[in-house]
Amino acid sequence: MIDYHLHLWPHSESSVWFQLDQIAAYCDEAARHGVTELAITEHASRFTDVLAAVGPFWQRWGHEPTSPVLAEYLDFHARNSLEQYVALVQAAKDEGLPVKIGLEVDYYEGQMDVVSALLAQYPFDVLIGSVHWLGTWQFDDTDNEVHMHQWTVRDWDQCWADYARAIDELCAANAVDVLAHPDLIKVAGHYPSRSSDYWDQMAESAARAGVSMECSSAGWKKPVGEQYPAQGYLDRLVAQGLTFTTASDAHHLERVGERANDLAELLEARGVHELATYSARARQMTPLRAP
Repeated sequence: MIDYHLHLWPHSESSVWFQLDQIAAYCDEAARHGVTELAITEHASRFTDVLAAVGPFWQRWGHEPTSPVLAEYLDFHARNSLEQYVALVQAAKDEGLPVKIGLEVDYYEGQMDVVSALLAQYPFDVLIGSVHWLGTWQFDDTDNEVHMHQWTVRDWDQCWADYARAIDELCAANAVDVLAHPDLIKVAGHYPSRSSDYWDQMAESAARAGVSMECSSAGWKKPVGEQYPAQGYLDRLVAQGLTFTTASDAHHLERVGERANDLAELLEARGVHELATYSARARQMTPLRAP
């Protein structure tokens, strides 16, 4: 098994976020769950380089009540440099740890070319793409009252339609190799009148771009209580001939490799017995389970 969605977090409020011993501990925990390869994929939005490249995009939606909330969030989290981050994960590789240099590339409407040009300067093994906000609405921040209130005033079908459009733009930009938690819009447990219509749209977008799809255990920890993607959506992705990675989307050590066996069983039940692995952004296939 491989885990292609891991974040690093600071040891303390005053320290540099990224430390080699943290990655080593992740690798040890992963091995306990039969996971033999990890991709470190911190959010692109956590780096000053990325924020400088895209600029204050939230000002385009200054009328939205979520605009100042997202601006504050990004200002707080963008504290480190890509150079520092990449150097650390490269050092981990040089030490022989089974890791890939990755990044979770957040979606910026109409600006994915800018983001891609910046990231092309670094030796990434894999880039995973995700949509966490629409305009300035961070729809998956279930701990924030301003963001969550939007679910009570917005049309759920329109929310899913906007998310599907964002996924299509992200795929079409050829900016990423993998789509992370590809139906994240369901995180709070709100569904459109026909989920299948949006599953079809997003599966077709992914197939046109030839990206791999992440099968993630993270949704089991969210209000929706369901893995990403939903089983009906997963069926459509398999039918499209798409390849898969698996992920715990771990923000903390104890969740690295979480429920890896359950994800494997979901894929095996649909005839999927290989996973995608990446080096220098080139995909290869590997057995889903180690011999």
